[in-house]
Amino acid sequence: MLQAIEGIYKDGKVELKELPSDISESLVIVTFLKSEKNQHKNQMMKFGMFSGNNQSTEADFEIAEFHGDSEDSLDW
Repeated sequence: MLQAIEGIYKDGKVELKELPSDISESLVIVTFLKSEKNQHKNQMMKFGMFSGNNQSTEADFEIAEFHGDSEDSLDW
């Protein structure tokens, strides 16, 4: 029977968060996951996060505004 138990690797040792049931000795496979310290939380874009030295102006938004497409046969 396979069991998965969470644990932490620290200073060359694996510390399990709980003991496996009905197992006194067994071969194991250890998979190292990304450290929680390096994981980024899902986050929406926020103002200025890609701005660099140039901030968008009202004119930039007017240029990018969609005014319909005359070739799509839709009545905009």
